[in-house]
Amino acid sequence: MPAVSLPVLRVKPREEHRVKGGHPWIYSNEVELDAKAKALPPGSIVRILDSHGQDIGTASFNPHSLIAARLWTTDKAAAIDAEFFARRLRAALRLRERFYQRPYYRLIHAEADGLPGFIVDRYGDALAVQANTAGAEQLTPALLEALQTVLNPRAIVLRNDSKVRRLEGLAEEIRLAAGSLDPQPFVEEGGVRFTLDLMEGQKTGWYFDLAEARLRIAQLSSGQEVLDCYCHIGAFALTAAKAGARSVRGIDRSELGVALASKAAGDNGLAGLATFEKGDAFESLENLNQQKARFGLVITDPPNFVKSRKDLGPGSRAYRKLAKLAAPLVAPGGFWFVASCAHLLPAELFAKEVAIGLNNAGRRGRIVLSGGAGPDHPVHPYLPESAYLKWQVLQLD
Repeated sequence: MPAVSLPVLRVKPREEHRVKGGHPWIYSNEVELDAKAKALPPGSIVRILDSHGQDIGTASFNPHSLIAARLWTTDKAAAIDAEFFARRLRAALRLRERFYQRPYYRLIHAEADGLPGFIVDRYGDALAVQANTAGAEQLTPALLEALQTVLNPRAIVLRNDSKVRRLEGLAEEIRLAAGSLDPQPFVEEGGVRFTLDLMEGQKTGWYFDLAEARLRIAQLSSGQEVLDCYCHIGAFALTAAKAGARSVRGIDRSELGVALASKAAGDNGLAGLATFEKGDAFESLENLNQQKARFGLVITDPPNFVKSRKDLGPGSRAYRKLAKLAAPLVAPGGFWFVASCAHLLPAELFAKEVAIGLNNAGRRGRIVLSGGAGPDHPVHPYLPESAYLKWQVLQLD
């Protein structure tokens, strides 16, 4: 349906500057929420007008969400349909193909790729899709049709179990939307092949955002004894083993993660180098400190400690505690990797807490590498908060 025939949502006077300046979101206090607007079903496609009746663009609208409208296009003649999605998919695909020689990457990263609320990860001929907003939920059939047209994948899994869906009033679900998962999908990285469980694993099955960090860590692994806490399915651990680590020990609280990591070690001929065990990371670090264990490389890639604004204080201090426990395990001259995927945690505060924890551990050192997500996780220029990932590599004296 072209924008001219859509329901109309008006932005309040003096609230237009931000969205007209390029921001893709309109908040609930910025629009006229009259009876007609409130009656619209969550996820409705609407035409956005300014207070003078001039077109701003086409958006999805949720009257029950703080982010009331998410902009799809400023072209009032454009219909938000399968062909619209196909054009956006082709553009995203061209971008990834400039950076990646093989089809293992995040294909769609929400607003930055012009498809708000959607995440699509690619594992060769299998895709994992998240629809995280009411608008994305309503438009999922159009996206699935476009994915079939552009990529013709063997399988598409909907991983709609993200907690952010609750903020949009959406139920959580995981289901096979198209095709077959037999044989199981896999990803290849650092010369290692990992079999994935897209129906039961964490998130969309793999953490593509840390691929460049894993490459750096692999370069530091040769000849080292490596500890990988929060090892998930062994991405850091096994690429380090493949790169020549003397030994690798992985720890994760997920029984499925440990099982998949162990399977990948066996499948890639690395079982003699890498072992994996189920355990709580903080408890395991404390036990290793009591044993006075030492490693040439310690990897800590924890889950999100700051899931809401009320978590900011205790969550940020968790990185301090992590630093205090991990740093003593690093042999003099060795390296420690630490990451945070908490988008609510400012990079400056993350760095500060890491430094405090390092000092509390009585260790000195230097940051030798730092970074964020790779180019398959682009950032919308007006959504700098979407640059959620930050990591550091420190060499310790």
